[in-house]
Amino acid sequence: MPDKNPTPSAKQTTQEPGAPTAPLAPLPSTSNSGQRPPGPPEGTIIDRRVWPVDRRSLNVEGASTGLERRRGAGRRLSDFTRSAEEGELTKEQFLFLMAIEAFKKSNDKAFPTWTDVLEVIRLLGYRKTMPMELTLRTAEDWRETPNAPSNVRPARWHERAA
Repeated sequence: MPDKNPTPSAKQTTQEPGAPTAPLAPLPSTSNSGQRPPGPPEGTIIDRRVWPVDRRSLNVEGASTGLERRRGAGRRLSDFTRSAEEGELTKEQFLFLMAIEAFKKSNDKAFPTWTDVLEVIRLLGYRKTMPMELTLRTAEDWRETPNAPSNVRPARWHERAA
């Protein structure tokens, strides 16, 4: 016989649009001194709005990647970022913006993929010639010569009718 008073334990369900939500997983204890709380079972539906832990304050394993954008006390935005946020684009930022807009119009795409963005960057003349300034544990750094072809267009592209 089914339990008449189900406890708010984690249930594995497939969520359908408009369907009522499954009971929430029990909230983790925050008493383990700043470490990541034990997560719910895989496939559990969790309402993150009631999650009692601020994910920004959790200790993340591994080294910094150099991609963190949150600023601590006494850290200021770079001139590059600050000017763009204030609407004053550099020549480089403006050229990139115009190239992406031209790509979107000519290919009838409102939202280009990351591959599309990389294609535009390479067609603008950018090449990977310097060592990366990021720490990425899952990717190997590489370089190419400054005059390397973009390799984003098929062979004989220049022969196409414009």
